[in-house]
Amino acid sequence: MVPIDFRPMEHNDYPGVYALWKSCQGIGLGDSDTESGIRQFLDRNPGLSCVASEGNRIVGAVLCGDDGRRGYIHHLAVRPSHRRRGIGRNLVSHCLAALAHKNIHKCHLFIFRNNQDGTKFWQDEGWSRRDDLHVMSKFITAG
Repeated sequence: MVPIDFRPMEHNDYPGVYALWKSCQGIGLGDSDTESGIRQFLDRNPGLSCVASEGNRIVGAVLCGDDGRRGYIHHLAVRPSHRRRGIGRNLVSHCLAALAHKNIHKCHLFIFRNNQDGTKFWQDEGWSRRDDLHVMSKFITAG
């Protein structure tokens, strides 16, 4: 068995990471998940996002960023063939340690209500669902 390596996500990881996200149910990809959008996110949040690789194949990935006071996790995904091996937990641990290093003490994430497997994962990891908040979105057009 090839060992799993964990490291910060880099720009050139995008093709493998995007392919992973596309292959996993429960990951909602949108207009901001283009290569340039992810590059901008990584540049704004250096060292916070992480990939897990087995040899040269990406088997897990997570985006992490902060707004200066709260952290945010997006798009945690582990290849189905590699689940239940602690990869997701290790990816999240990397993000939380990196946020703590920046003196960020609270992190939020977004998960689709119908993503039962994802909800179970996060609850098993000690995360609490909040029913007192609603997420609201608005598309911003240029000009």
